[in-house]
Amino acid sequence: MSQSLIEKIAQRFAVGLESSHVVRAGDYLSIRPAHVMTHDNTGAVISKFKSIGAKKMADSRQPVFALDHDVQNRTPENLAKYAKIEAFAREHGVDFYPAGRGIGHQIMIEEGYAWPGEMMVASDSHSNMYGGIGCLGTPIVRTDAAAIWATSRTWWQVPPIAKVVLKGKLRAGVSGKDVIIALCGLFNKDEVLNHAIEFAGDGVATLSISERLTIANMTTEWGALAGVFPCDRVTLDWLRARAEAVAERGLCGVPSDSDSVKCIHPRMNAERIRSLETKPLAPDANAQYAIELELDLATVSPHVSGPDTVKKMESVAVLREKKVPVHKAYLLSCVNARVDDLAEAAAVLRNKRIAPGVKFYLAAASSEAQAESERRGDWKILVDAGAIVLPPGCGACIGLGEGVLEDNEIGISATNRNFKGRMGSRSAQAYLGSPAVVAASAISGYIDMPRMENESVSPPQGRVLARRTPAPASGETRIVAGFPEVIEGELVFCHQDNLNTDGIYPGKYTYKDDMTAAEQAAVVMENYDPEFRTIARAGDIVVGGFNFGSGSSREQAATALKHFGIPLVLAGSFSETYKRNAINNGFVVIEVPELTRALKEKFGIEKLTVRTGIKARLDFRRSLLETDGKRYTVAPLGAAAQELVLSGGLENWVKERL
Repeated sequence: MSQSLIEKIAQRFAVGLESSHVVRAGDYLSIRPAHVMTHDNTGAVISKFKSIGAKKMADSRQPVFALDHDVQNRTPENLAKYAKIEAFAREHGVDFYPAGRGIGHQIMIEEGYAWPGEMMVASDSHSNMYGGIGCLGTPIVRTDAAAIWATSRTWWQVPPIAKVVLKGKLRAGVSGKDVIIALCGLFNKDEVLNHAIEFAGDGVATLSISERLTIANMTTEWGALAGVFPCDRVTLDWLRARAEAVAERGLCGVPSDSDSVKCIHPRMNAERIRSLETKPLAPDANAQYAIELELDLATVSPHVSGPDTVKKMESVAVLREKKVPVHKAYLLSCVNARVDDLAEAAAVLRNKRIAPGVKFYLAAASSEAQAESERRGDWKILVDAGAIVLPPGCGACIGLGEGVLEDNEIGISATNRNFKGRMGSRSAQAYLGSPAVVAASAISGYIDMPRMENESVSPPQGRVLARRTPAPASGETRIVAGFPEVIEGELVFCHQDNLNTDGIYPGKYTYKDDMTAAEQAAVVMENYDPEFRTIARAGDIVVGGFNFGSGSSREQAATALKHFGIPLVLAGSFSETYKRNAINNGFVVIEVPELTRALKEKFGIEKLTVRTGIKARLDFRRSLLETDGKRYTVAPLGAAAQELVLSGGLENWVKERL
């Protein structure tokens, strides 16, 4: 049976599968990722780890700690937090990177943790970045990280898989950042929401690894759970050059018998690279994808995203004429502060000065990237132009430390996220652009770009090549002993799309840690529909709209419904974070888009909560929902998810295995 690249990697890192099981999109898997990275949130994971009764790491080589978020914070409280994390790493033999070494995602690339054909997870949404070198990187939540520390395992549902075909070649002066801005702005109707993306096409070979890392990183903002490039000749050449560089500079500390190199890196070395060449991993020619998109790279020109959303883009050539003022410019973060990015900005800023009234903030993605930029002379150009230097780390990208946007300011940034209030004041506006655009704007004092031959204001050209309805599950799903084979109940319909977690469980209760199960149930849906609790009853099956559980990651939005007595929620689609929190708390959620559409047609959207009078029967063995005289095929709820539900959630599952 044919598989995509994502499915093949997931197959390699799944555990407990029956020998005949071929991993497909939709499968719930128990996975043992090669590595799990945590950053400043390591402190919270430590508390979770201890609360579930864990005493030691299942595999101390699996976790990686990298302090990168609040690195400018020199308060005694933050320094004590960092010291606690370092001491914990030392106690358990975990690889630790202190504040100032760099952003965790960049370290995962530089140090060879993220590796082609392998699966990595991180308790941070930009773990998608690892896909730039052919590694399946995807985010998890803190409970998952603690579970991996304790057992080496967590769970993953293989998402729908999208294929993005890049054809042609970028023109001079156009970058990888322009590509992902084009993809986010062109396909802005949730085409890849909660998908894993595989990049393909002849255009891929024309993109550098740095450009691929940028594109993969911002598939997060595009709505995807992963964005993976193939491991090709460009990848292998980059790995060889990287291995030679770390050896020549003695960056690994492990002596070599060879006189030609100073050291052999434990991960970034020739033997490991040769293994990639002899065991290439690629999608099958007839692999199936939920959607296929195409972008013509030759039609991409410098654009910016925003303000305040990546779904809106505008040509910089057009904006230049509007002279949109810039108060602050940013060249920093995990997406665009590598050596190539710094060089791109330096080429624009050479022998020039930042405009009066503009502040230009500079931070490399890592100390190593900064050192290499200094060696090449690019760093000096940026500093001489008037850049304000910050330590390697996240900083202003996440609204921490020096340089955040103040009230009513406008910022142009080479970061990855421009949500309102993300980089400071909610009244400020943030635009995203390439390093060259950021540098040119800092010189001009308004959004600008370097002059190009044959400048184009035309939008990039792309199209949807194909959409496919997933094939019904074949065969029966194995039912774990004790798990109910069938759940029946009356449908209660809550039509609203994008019903956020604040609507399901109000924020004012979120940090009341002593709320009992009964008290959570008593306030469920309070901000969505106060009448919900008088309409719905224990044992009912709730049917929601699309993107159910969007917004904040509070897990009580799942547990409150569970405590109310709702056995499961069906919806057109779920926020992936909501789905993860639900399963982690032993609560079943299943996507049935056809049912949501049918109920909207039947009951409309006038009433927030409708008791339908319709009975439903969900057969987990046959992955079949029967209701209102119709049958709907659903994704199989695999053994990994069943075990979590039986245990009452991931924490209990871990305790049972300690």
